[in-house]
Amino acid sequence: MADQSLGNPYKVKRVTDGDLTAAVAGYLADPTPGQSEIGDGISLDVPAAVLASPYATEILAREGAPEAQRRTAVRTAILLALPA
Repeated sequence: MADQSLGNPYKVKRVTDGDLTAAVAGYLADPTPGQSEIGDGISLDVPAAVLASPYATEILAREGAPEAQRRTAVRTAILLALPA
């Protein structure tokens, strides 16, 4: 079975590092639910992806978690998510 996660389009450069950085920053600035375009015709509900990730929800709930760790947790949740 082919990898259907967002990680696959990232590997083939349909989603760039810049796209991921913007999606992470957007989520951390405003975690309002809803679809967002992540890359070349790929959309994702980033807040739903974060909620589906036990690791991301744990890190984001942790008081005093370093900003880099928070960003990495959101990025990981995005890459593991299934795009719409």
